[in-house]
Amino acid sequence: MRTPKLPSWSAWPYRLGCPVWACKHWGGTVYPAGTAAKNILQWYSSWFGISEGNSTFYGLPSIDQITRWAGDSVTGFEFCFKFPRVISHDKALQNCEAELDQFLQRLQVLAEHKRLGPTFLQLGPSFSGRDFKRLESFLEKLPIEWPWAVEVRHQDWFDQSTCEAQLDQLLRSRSIDRVSFDSRPLYSLPPSDASERESQSRKPRSPFRTTVTGSKPMVRLIGRNRDDEVTDYWIEWSKIICDWIDQGLMPYVFTHSPDDRYAPKLAQKLHALIQLEYSARHPSRNPIGDFQDVQSMRPETPTQQMLF
Repeated sequence: MRTPKLPSWSAWPYRLGCPVWACKHWGGTVYPAGTAAKNILQWYSSWFGISEGNSTFYGLPSIDQITRWAGDSVTGFEFCFKFPRVISHDKALQNCEAELDQFLQRLQVLAEHKRLGPTFLQLGPSFSGRDFKRLESFLEKLPIEWPWAVEVRHQDWFDQSTCEAQLDQLLRSRSIDRVSFDSRPLYSLPPSDASERESQSRKPRSPFRTTVTGSKPMVRLIGRNRDDEVTDYWIEWSKIICDWIDQGLMPYVFTHSPDDRYAPKLAQKLHALIQLEYSARHPSRNPIGDFQDVQSMRPETPTQQMLF
């Protein structure tokens, strides 16, 4: 299968992706219907520059599998894997040296293939300000040359006082990004279907933060299944993201939908708004490009296919 050497996203001043790179409902949109499983990642990585790897939260893939993923993705693509839950939740960063070593071995493969994006540590809801020293000690064990991000859930980390200041200072001292988790769009309306109802039952309602502690601010946007129901939030985020771009930062943004089938459409909407905001601010600069034209990825295809 032929793909472009430089996907359109390679020239964007930020990175955009979905929580997964494979969804059975994306056939005919992100990749052609009937695409073989072995080719799906190559297609996805031609559309999006990053993917949020939730699968590593539940279990580690083999090194051989990681190596295949690195080889199946296009040049410049980055995986942003989540720390295994046995480290972050079950053991809460204690007595997990063996598990951490195994995880770092997998990340080393990605680093060697130049596919390693910010790896994020999602702390459990009970991991509070009292555990600050434990977090500090754990972060010291991470290779400083690799990109990292931390997502917190306990209210202590949003106290606008000692705990939050300590956290932000710790992350800044190691150039680790603080994840901005925004579930406001999800809860802005009552659920309209079972997937939204289930998502509202388990997604946290963390206080809104856009704190920057590193050079690659990571944003996880928890939207809804209908893109017209997130417009106001996406406009707000397009301005924030362009602010970061203007500051010389490289934002990493993931769009979530309760039903994964709609995540790419939410991403497309956000990208269009970022394009408008960026062009309004910088009319004399080259505009941020569109998603890669499918025809350029499949020159043998006689008819144009659209992303959505």
